[in-house]
Amino acid sequence: MDLRLASPWFLTLLLVIPALAFLALRTWKHHKPAALRYADVRLAKPSDPMRSWKVIARKLLPIPRLFALILMIFALARPQIVNAQHIVKGEGVDISLAIDISGSMASLDFEPNNRLDAAKIVIEDFVTQRPYDRIGMTVFASEAFSQSPPTIDHNLVTRLLGDLDLAPELGITDGTAIGLGLANAANMLKDSEAESRVVILLTDGVNNAGQIDPLTAAEAASALGIKVYTIGMGRPGQVPIPQQTLFGDNVVMVESQIDEVTLQEIAESTGGKFFRAYDTEELAQVYDEINQLEKSEIEIQTFHRYQELAGFLLVPAILILLSEIILRKTILQQIP
Repeated sequence: MDLRLASPWFLTLLLVIPALAFLALRTWKHHKPAALRYADVRLAKPSDPMRSWKVIARKLLPIPRLFALILMIFALARPQIVNAQHIVKGEGVDISLAIDISGSMASLDFEPNNRLDAAKIVIEDFVTQRPYDRIGMTVFASEAFSQSPPTIDHNLVTRLLGDLDLAPELGITDGTAIGLGLANAANMLKDSEAESRVVILLTDGVNNAGQIDPLTAAEAASALGIKVYTIGMGRPGQVPIPQQTLFGDNVVMVESQIDEVTLQEIAESTGGKFFRAYDTEELAQVYDEINQLEKSEIEIQTFHRYQELAGFLLVPAILILLSEIILRKTILQQIP
């Protein structure tokens, strides 16, 4: 619901209000009240006619008239309450996010954030750009955990995304079960009736845990008609990663290993695509490209209903003017 003016140019008439107020004030200052000449001044009332409440009230009569004029000008501008109704036709994409939370996602090569925090920022932006899609989320380390089934409640998804932490911080056994994570994410979509079903799998390592081989999980996803986009994030070679030691927190250099071959095969076998991201900017570009590749077939029709408010201004304006005329012709009538 919005408030707008259909004819705002009428507000330029407000510029004449100060001029009218000036003329009324000038008339007030130079006006002398009517008086009668008496042969005997004692016959006159002792009170000064300039201080009579009727005389003062009569001089104030232009004020409600100006106020009524202001209300009429705003009424001419046609204030309206606009109610917009959106009708969505078509179908969105069902998406399952599979996110690696293994200890290596703490690597600091995505400055100023570690890998997981950088991924959370980029993925949240991706989710907000898909308002008509159902989005679910799975996380995996040595095991896979369903965080949210596919839903259009994206506030829930982004809230759960913001709460994600590394497996060691959550007390979960470290590891990278890519196959298990993919299988869990695909399982979320197996009963989906959407025409397009997609898994976006993000990892920075090599499958070293879980009882399901990544390629076996990919075959199952392909059989279900689920497309898988795989993303390998992280710089090759030695990368800094914080570790706790007997002497407190320390940053050590660790070799970064990503199984690009397996990720490529997963994507190709399901009709998806493999991406590589070496920093936050490239990761954002990857999700932007996926966003463009997976378009929702949505048609939005918007209907507007306008509620005119001019009457709520005209009625009091007319009542004010009528009251001013009645007072001027009755108790505040001026005798020449």
